[in-house]
Order: sequence, then C-alpha cells, then structure tokens
Amino acid sequence: MAYTRIHAVKATVQKALKYICNPEKTDGQILIDSFACGIETAHYDFMDALSKSSGVGNKLAFHLIQSFAPGEVDFDMAHQVGRELADKLLENKYSYVIATHIDKEHCHNHIIFCAVDNVEHKKYNDCKRTYRQIRNLSDELCREHGLSVIIPSGQKGKTHYEWQMAKAGTSWKAQMKSDMDNAIREAHSYEDFISRMQTKGYVVKGETFGDNALKYLSFSASGQTRFTRVSEKNFGVGYTKESIRERIEKRIRAQEKFPVKKKFPFPKRPDAKRTLIDTDQEKFQENGALKHWADIQNLKIAAASYAEGGSVEELKQKILERSAVAKEARSAIVDLEHEMKAKAEILKYAKQYMENRKYQRGYEKAKDQDAYFRSHETQIILFGGAENMLKRYGVKMASLDVEKMQVEYDAMTAQKAKLKKTYQTAEKEAMEADKQLKNIRQYLGIERDKKESTKQRKQQDVTL
Repeated sequence: MAYTRIHAVKATVQKALKYICNPEKTDGQILIDSFACGIETAHYDFMDALSKSSGVGNKLAFHLIQSFAPGEVDFDMAHQVGRELADKLLENKYSYVIATHIDKEHCHNHIIFCAVDNVEHKKYNDCKRTYRQIRNLSDELCREHGLSVIIPSGQKGKTHYEWQMAKAGTSWKAQMKSDMDNAIREAHSYEDFISRMQTKGYVVKGETFGDNALKYLSFSASGQTRFTRVSEKNFGVGYTKESIRERIEKRIRAQEKFPVKKKFPFPKRPDAKRTLIDTDQEKFQENGALKHWADIQNLKIAAASYAEGGSVEELKQKILERSAVAKEARSAIVDLEHEMKAKAEILKYAKQYMENRKYQRGYEKAKDQDAYFRSHETQIILFGGAENMLKRYGVKMASLDVEKMQVEYDAMTAQKAKLKKTYQTAEKEAMEADKQLKNIRQYLGIERDKKESTKQRKQQDVTL
C-alpha cells in the first residue's frame, strides 16, 4: 500500500530540491528523474514558469510524498509507480523532479512540482478534491502493479476492543455517535438537540456554555456507569459542544437560505439494467409473499435483459466485441500518453529556447561578459538547459518551429479525448451486457448451478 501527503513549498524551493536529490538517499542519484526541467536547474525552470503567472501568492511549488509499506516494493518498482503518479496527476503540464529515497526501511518517493503549469500558466489548485484525486490515482496504480490498497474510512480510529464491539453491534460508543448524528440532523437548535438526546434515554452533563460551565459535554446511556465525554478524541472532528451547536446553526441557515423544494420521484431504473434478486436469502424463504414479489421482479428483469440484449450467445459475442474495442482504445491511450509526454517536454524546451535566445546572443556579444551574465544569469542558464535537452531529443535548432509543434500537440490532445470517450462507451456497454448475461443465466439456473459446482469442488478440496 502507499500513503500520500502533500504540502506547499513557500520559500525554500532550492533547499527542498537539494534535500530530495541527496545522493546518500537516492542510491548515488540513480533514482532521480525530472520532467520539463533539468535536475540541476529545476529551481530556475520553476522560477521561469512562476514569472509568467499572476497571483501566484507565496506557494512556489508543491512537495508530494508517496510512501510504501516496508518490504512490499523494491526500489525500481517504487520509482516507476512514482513517475506514473506524477505523469497522471500533472498531465504533462507541470515541471517536476522525482526522487526515490532508500535510506529507510520503507521506500518512499518525493515529487516536487512547480506551482504553475507550462501550458496555460495556471496555478495548481491544492484542495481536498485534488488530494482525493492523488489518493485515487495512487490506489489505482497500486492495483495495476499488484500492490495492496488503503481502504479509506474518514472515521476516527477505534481501539481493537471498540472495533470488536462495533462489529458485533454492541458498541455503546458507536450507538451514541449514531444517536448524536440523528439528533443533530433533526434538531432545530442546540437546546432541541439536548432535549432529543434526553428523550433517547441519555443523562446529560456539561451542556451549558459560559465561564463557569464544564469544558466538555458528556452523555451517559442507560446501563453505563460512567459519563462519556463528547470530544474529538472520542468521536472525531466536529464532536464538541461548540462544534455541534455550529453544525446545527449552519444547517438551519442553509435551510432558510435554500428552502427544500418538493421532491419529485426519480425515474424508475430500466429492468434490463437491474440485478436479479437473490431469493435464496433467509428473508425470502421465510416470507412467501416477499418471495412471490421477488420472483415477479426477477421475471421482469430477465425478460427485459433478453429483449434488450438478445440470446446468451449474442450477449457473449457483444461482451467480447465491446471488451476488445475498450482494450484497443485503452492501449492506444497509453501509447499516445507516452508520445504526448515526450512532445510536451520538447515543446516546453523549444519555447524556453526561443524566449531566452536573445540573452545568449547578448552574452556572446557583450564586452563585459561577466557583468552581463550576472544581470541575466537565470535566462542564460535556462537557454543552456533547453539547448542541451533539445539536442538530446535530436531536435535541430535551425528548423525549430514552435507553432507547428503546438498544433501537433493540440491535435494529440483532441485525439486522446476521442479515444477516452470510445474507451468509456465500450467499457460501459460491455459491463451492461455482462449484467444482462448474468441475469439471464441466473434466471435459467445456469449461474446458480455453476456456483453450486464451484462450492462443492471447494468443499471436496478442503476434505482432501
């Protein structure tokens, strides 16, 4: 599994880059890579991009850390996953340096990327939404490489005893939290919340505010010998009496500002897109009327699946065809992304070369080259870095055409969007056909027989 966290670099970009590129931590700088910037000149590349954007603020770069569980990955695999994460997240727009540190028992990647992109010169939006994107992309890559994935909960951690009680359904703390949530959701004021908790059978202490009031609100359920403090330590963020009052008042203000409109029923889901009801469950076996209703629903679902999808053989063929289209589109997207990454880097260096060429020529013609260099150090270093990278890619300076390269890159972006739409459509159609096939097979007893034979085979294996 991989843990991720990100923070802004506000004043020490050069120091941060120096830290992550430490040879002692990166196997002699073998496990270091960069995109759209030189490893040695990344600070200058970042400053150049920042100078082209207005309203950057004090966030000059972002430092993303991706840590793996001890022993789960080797150095090369960790570095590869980190590079793929940076490429998917930053979409070939932002300059970045990635370094994999191996000085601790767990491998971890450091990715420092510029706060402004090289294409539209827009600032990276660091917020909860983009962090969820980082989390999801990291988990997706872990799955692709056969690594474990962290299952997010968003809840305050429990002790092992509390976890056991919650699992068994006997946790008084879990029940208290649920009752508080319901009371907060229904209460018209903080006082109404307290009243509702008392109605549920709780004894209340410390509910008042003021200098002489108790610091914590506490509840005691029936059968409890001690009071339980309502605090962030016990229940998580948002569970103090001040926070509860604020949550209720915020909800009331929102309801007054945006009154709840009359709800219209959602359109009924087409039968062909529904999943067959499993009537083997105990509740259906004990209730004849409920089973009769479920049998009728299953007949509707199976009939609709057959009418929309066709026979079993037709559905099998459709799944094969749409899966093949999705696989081909996905493969084309991956190949195109690799090509776009190289093209984006060349385009960035081509622009950088053209923008700073006049400073290099001025330096060559200057009478006092030392003085000229001191005045235009950043531009001359950027020119040299861009020239070296373009030569490495085999680009001839004499025939450099930035506008043509931009048109080609834009065409590749449009092609990627088209392929992505094809992939998503084919994947969706394949999944729908697969659901219809399972509905028909299960209704005809084919799927059930298959499950029974698998179950019997497993039992035989256990017996042997």
